Amino acid sequence: EQHFQSVKQSLLLYEHFVDESEETNLLQEIETHLKRVRYESTHWDDAILNYRETEIWRWNQQNKQIIERIRKLAFSKEVKSIDFVHVLDLAENGVIKPHIDSVRFCGRIIAGLSLLSPSIMRLVHENNKNFVIDVLLKRRSLYIMKDSIRYDFTHQILGNDESFFNGVKVPKTRRISLICRCEPQ
Repeated sequence: EQHFQSVKQSLLLYEHFVDESEETNLLQEIETHLKRVRYESTHWDDAILNYRETEIWRWNQQNKQIIERIRKLAFSKEVKSIDFVHVLDLAENGVIKPHIDSVRFCGRIIAGLSLLSPSIMRLVHENNKNFVIDVLLKRRSLYIMKDSIRYDFTHQILGNDESFFNGVKVPKTRRISLICRCEPQ
Protein backbone atom coordinates (compact mmCIF):
# COMPACT_ATOMS: atom_id res chain seq x y z
CA GLU A 1 0.00 0.00 0.00
CA GLN A 2 2.82 2.41 0.89
CA HIS A 3 4.60 1.69 -2.41
CA PHE A 4 1.37 2.13 -4.35
CA GLN A 5 0.80 5.58 -2.82
CA SER A 6 4.34 6.67 -3.66
CA VAL A 7 3.81 5.60 -7.29
CA LYS A 8 0.54 7.56 -7.54
CA GLN A 9 2.28 10.68 -6.27
CA SER A 10 5.48 10.43 -8.27
CA LEU A 11 4.48 9.11 -11.71
CA LEU A 12 2.35 11.29 -13.96
CA LEU A 13 1.14 10.22 -17.40
CA TYR A 14 -0.38 12.42 -20.10
CA GLU A 15 -1.75 10.62 -23.14
CA HIS A 16 -1.88 12.52 -26.45
CA PHE A 17 0.54 15.19 -25.18
CA VAL A 18 1.38 16.04 -28.79
CA ASP A 19 -0.76 15.56 -31.87
CA GLU A 20 0.27 13.88 -35.14
CA SER A 21 1.50 17.05 -36.83
CA GLU A 22 3.56 18.04 -33.76
CA GLU A 23 5.09 14.55 -33.70
CA THR A 24 5.93 14.84 -37.41
CA ASN A 25 7.59 18.23 -36.91
CA LEU A 26 9.63 16.96 -33.97
CA LEU A 27 10.72 13.87 -35.91
CA GLN A 28 11.79 15.92 -38.93
CA GLU A 29 14.03 18.07 -36.78
CA ILE A 30 15.36 15.12 -34.77
CA GLU A 31 16.29 13.23 -37.95
CA THR A 32 18.60 16.08 -39.01
CA HIS A 33 20.55 15.52 -35.77
CA LEU A 34 20.52 11.71 -35.95
CA LYS A 35 21.26 11.16 -39.65
CA ARG A 36 25.01 10.70 -39.08
CA VAL A 37 24.72 8.84 -35.78
CA ARG A 38 25.08 5.05 -35.88
CA TYR A 39 23.06 2.62 -33.81
CA GLU A 40 25.12 1.22 -30.94
CA SER A 41 24.75 -2.32 -29.64
CA THR A 42 25.56 -1.44 -26.01
CA HIS A 43 25.66 1.66 -23.80
CA TRP A 44 28.63 2.74 -21.65
CA ASP A 45 26.75 1.71 -18.50
CA ASP A 46 25.20 -1.38 -20.17
CA ALA A 47 21.67 -0.04 -19.57
CA ILE A 48 20.63 0.28 -23.24
CA LEU A 49 20.86 -2.09 -26.21
CA ASN A 50 20.47 -1.19 -29.91
CA TYR A 51 20.05 2.55 -29.74
CA ARG A 52 21.45 5.88 -30.81
CA GLU A 53 21.30 9.15 -28.94
CA THR A 54 22.05 12.82 -29.14
CA GLU A 55 21.54 16.03 -27.22
CA ILE A 56 19.65 18.90 -28.83
CA TRP A 57 20.26 22.39 -27.48
CA ARG A 58 18.37 24.49 -30.02
CA TRP A 59 15.00 23.74 -31.56
CA ASN A 60 13.07 25.45 -34.32
CA GLN A 61 10.41 27.84 -33.04
CA GLN A 62 7.52 25.39 -33.43
CA ASN A 63 9.27 22.55 -31.59
CA LYS A 64 10.71 24.90 -28.98
CA GLN A 65 7.12 25.60 -27.90
CA ILE A 66 6.53 21.86 -27.35
CA ILE A 67 9.72 21.56 -25.29
CA GLU A 68 8.64 24.55 -23.22
CA ARG A 69 5.22 22.92 -22.65
CA ILE A 70 6.98 19.82 -21.31
CA ARG A 71 9.25 21.85 -19.04
CA LYS A 72 6.42 24.02 -17.75
CA LEU A 73 4.38 20.93 -16.83
CA ALA A 74 7.28 18.95 -15.34
CA PHE A 75 9.33 21.56 -13.50
CA SER A 76 8.26 24.23 -11.05
CA LYS A 77 9.86 27.69 -11.14
CA GLU A 78 12.24 26.65 -8.35
CA VAL A 79 13.54 23.68 -10.35
CA LYS A 80 16.19 24.43 -12.98
CA SER A 81 15.85 22.28 -16.08
CA ILE A 82 18.93 21.16 -17.99
CA ASP A 83 19.25 23.24 -21.17
CA PHE A 84 19.55 20.37 -23.65
CA VAL A 85 17.01 17.66 -24.47
CA HIS A 86 18.34 14.09 -24.49
CA VAL A 87 17.02 12.27 -27.57
CA LEU A 88 17.10 8.48 -27.38
CA ASP A 89 16.32 6.48 -30.53
CA LEU A 90 15.63 2.86 -29.61
CA ALA A 91 15.66 0.43 -32.54
CA GLU A 92 12.77 -2.01 -32.91
CA ASN A 93 14.93 -4.69 -31.30
CA GLY A 94 16.29 -2.25 -28.70
CA VAL A 95 15.67 -2.42 -24.97
CA ILE A 96 16.41 -0.31 -21.94
CA LYS A 97 17.49 -2.58 -19.10
CA PRO A 98 16.38 -2.04 -15.48
CA HIS A 99 18.26 0.88 -13.95
CA ILE A 100 17.98 3.92 -11.74
CA ASP A 101 19.34 7.05 -13.41
CA SER A 102 22.45 8.43 -11.77
CA VAL A 103 21.88 11.45 -9.55
CA ARG A 104 25.15 12.84 -10.95
CA PHE A 105 23.50 13.58 -14.29
CA CYS A 106 20.04 14.73 -13.34
CA GLY A 107 17.92 15.77 -10.41
CA ARG A 108 14.69 14.49 -8.95
CA ILE A 109 12.47 14.93 -12.05
CA ILE A 110 12.59 13.37 -15.52
CA ALA A 111 10.01 13.99 -18.24
CA GLY A 112 9.88 11.77 -21.33
CA LEU A 113 7.89 12.21 -24.53
CA SER A 114 7.34 8.94 -26.43
CA LEU A 115 7.29 9.13 -30.24
CA LEU A 116 6.74 6.62 -33.08
CA SER A 117 5.66 3.62 -31.03
CA PRO A 118 3.93 2.53 -27.85
CA SER A 119 6.06 0.68 -25.32
CA ILE A 120 5.88 -0.82 -21.87
CA MET A 121 7.86 0.77 -19.06
CA ARG A 122 8.35 -1.62 -16.16
CA LEU A 123 8.95 -0.22 -12.67
CA VAL A 124 10.33 -2.50 -9.94
CA HIS A 125 10.83 -1.39 -6.36
CA GLU A 126 14.54 -1.63 -5.58
CA ASN A 127 14.04 -3.21 -2.13
CA ASN A 128 10.89 -5.22 -2.87
CA LYS A 129 11.34 -6.97 -6.23
CA ASN A 130 7.79 -8.37 -5.99
CA PHE A 131 6.36 -4.86 -6.35
CA VAL A 132 6.21 -4.49 -10.14
CA ILE A 133 4.19 -1.99 -12.16
CA ASP A 134 3.92 -2.05 -15.95
CA VAL A 135 3.04 1.30 -17.52
CA LEU A 136 1.71 1.57 -21.07
CA LEU A 137 3.47 4.50 -22.72
CA LYS A 138 1.31 5.24 -25.71
CA ARG A 139 2.68 6.90 -28.79
CA ARG A 140 2.77 10.71 -28.29
CA SER A 141 2.33 10.41 -24.51
CA LEU A 142 4.37 12.21 -21.86
CA TYR A 143 5.46 10.65 -18.59
CA ILE A 144 6.94 12.48 -15.61
CA MET A 145 8.91 10.55 -12.99
CA LYS A 146 9.86 12.27 -9.76
CA ASP A 147 10.93 11.66 -6.19
CA SER A 148 10.18 8.07 -5.08
CA ILE A 149 9.86 6.69 -8.62
CA ARG A 150 13.21 8.28 -9.51
CA TYR A 151 15.14 6.92 -6.54
CA ASP A 152 13.34 3.81 -5.24
CA PHE A 153 12.33 2.03 -8.46
CA THR A 154 14.25 0.70 -11.41
CA HIS A 155 12.70 1.47 -14.77
CA GLN A 156 13.11 -0.24 -18.12
CA ILE A 157 11.56 -0.39 -21.58
CA LEU A 158 10.61 -3.96 -22.39
CA GLY A 159 11.69 -5.72 -25.56
CA ASN A 160 9.10 -7.07 -27.97
CA ASP A 161 9.19 -10.58 -26.51
CA GLU A 162 7.99 -9.23 -23.13
CA SER A 163 5.88 -6.33 -24.38
CA PHE A 164 2.43 -7.12 -22.95
CA PHE A 165 0.01 -4.91 -21.05
CA ASN A 166 -2.88 -6.54 -19.18
CA GLY A 167 -2.29 -9.68 -21.23
CA VAL A 168 -2.42 -7.87 -24.60
CA LYS A 169 0.62 -7.77 -26.89
CA VAL A 170 1.95 -4.22 -27.41
CA PRO A 171 4.28 -4.35 -30.42
CA LYS A 172 7.17 -1.92 -30.03
CA THR A 173 8.67 -0.61 -33.23
CA ARG A 174 11.39 2.02 -33.42
CA ARG A 175 10.84 4.40 -30.48
CA ILE A 176 12.21 7.88 -30.02
CA SER A 177 11.99 9.55 -26.65
CA LEU A 178 12.72 13.16 -25.80
CA ILE A 179 13.92 13.36 -22.22
CA CYS A 180 13.94 16.60 -20.26
CA ARG A 181 15.76 16.58 -16.95
CA CYS A 182 16.40 18.97 -14.10
CA GLU A 183 19.76 19.91 -12.66
CA PRO A 184 21.25 17.62 -10.01
CA GLN A 185 20.94 19.02 -6.50
